[in-house]
Amino acid sequence: MKVRKVRGTRDILPDKIRKWQYIEKIAREILENFGFQEIRTPLFEKTPLFNRSIGEATDIVAKEMYTFKDRKGRSLTLRPEGTAPIVRAYLENRLPTPVKLYYLGSFYRYERPQAGRYREFYQIGAETIGSDSPVSDAEIISLTMTLLKKLGLKDLILQLNSAGCRKCQPEYKKTLKNYFREKLNSLCDDCKRRYRKNPLRILDCKSKGCQRYIIKAPVISEYLCGECRGALEEVKRYLNILKIKYIINPRLVRGLDYYTRTAFEITSRELGAQNAIAAGGRYDDLIEDLGGPSTPAVGVALGTDRLILALEREEVKLPVEEGIDIYLASLGKRASKKGFALVQRLREKNLKVEGSLSSKSLKSQMRLANRLGARYVLILGEEERAKKRAILKNMATGKQEEIPLSKIIEEVSREVKK
Repeated sequence: MKVRKVRGTRDILPDKIRKWQYIEKIAREILENFGFQEIRTPLFEKTPLFNRSIGEATDIVAKEMYTFKDRKGRSLTLRPEGTAPIVRAYLENRLPTPVKLYYLGSFYRYERPQAGRYREFYQIGAETIGSDSPVSDAEIISLTMTLLKKLGLKDLILQLNSAGCRKCQPEYKKTLKNYFREKLNSLCDDCKRRYRKNPLRILDCKSKGCQRYIIKAPVISEYLCGECRGALEEVKRYLNILKIKYIINPRLVRGLDYYTRTAFEITSRELGAQNAIAAGGRYDDLIEDLGGPSTPAVGVALGTDRLILALEREEVKLPVEEGIDIYLASLGKRASKKGFALVQRLREKNLKVEGSLSSKSLKSQMRLANRLGARYVLILGEEERAKKRAILKNMATGKQEEIPLSKIIEEVSREVKK
């Protein structure tokens, strides 16, 4: 039996990883320019954290979480999203407010694998805790758009809405229940469960049978209280100041129970039905629901897998560094020992250097240098060692020059860094 990866996961191999590293590098730069600090939380948490925060009526809790018991019988869950662990860390470590945090990492949901969607997936997220100002909402949206545009994406749509609050959501939920009551027998089994637990989650359903009723359902914008309407108008005003274009989607309520007021998604026309690259919103009640004081907060999560797929669909070429600076080809035992020392000294000059790991012919080593994308090859055989010289070859031009071993580090460093 062959050992294979688990369905819904994949290996990100060296020829792809530089693209990931570049995206993460740019993300860190932009997030830190906006004043966010990195935080890292465990890959697994106690299961009640997600049940209480995400909502038992959501697909994530009902069908998608990887939950298991440890050897003491405690229920643990691989994190399916990033906000709840950040809130738990904020409360447990008594972080001061306001605080702006960001994270990068892997998350886990038992979903049907498809293009840009995996059971192990990666996200970049940001959370502002302790501010109820609409400036924070606009800032979160602005940093997300800044990152996506910096990476080269153009075909983006920002959808905006309000998910309401505890004052206005109950009336809307009641209206939804009344609307779906007569249609209950025609809904899928999941939506029948959602109807009982939280009718808002029916709006998340992608089933064609349910969609024909969802598109005609009442929209939350008609039930917003004055405060929620005013908050949305303020967010729009700040987005207008930043000249960030948006459309109001009255059916956007987000798929997690903790959202209140501002809700948004950033989609790409290049991704088809599963088109969301980033999404977020305000969650002013979550911290209190998890045992803390009443604390406003807003956040966003970007799907790295979807982001990369969108970049590929738009044919964006990222300026990733590929290959190495120098390959040192050594021939003969004594030359190999000398070459081994030179490789280390060149690496100490902050150069990307690879050396021969076996006694291969020069022809074989030159082929390997080509495969590694070496810009230069430094050749050191027994003859060169005896003459106390080495040959430096520019792989792009084919030009070769002899360099004294006494000056090899300085000369090679200068040439490579031109």
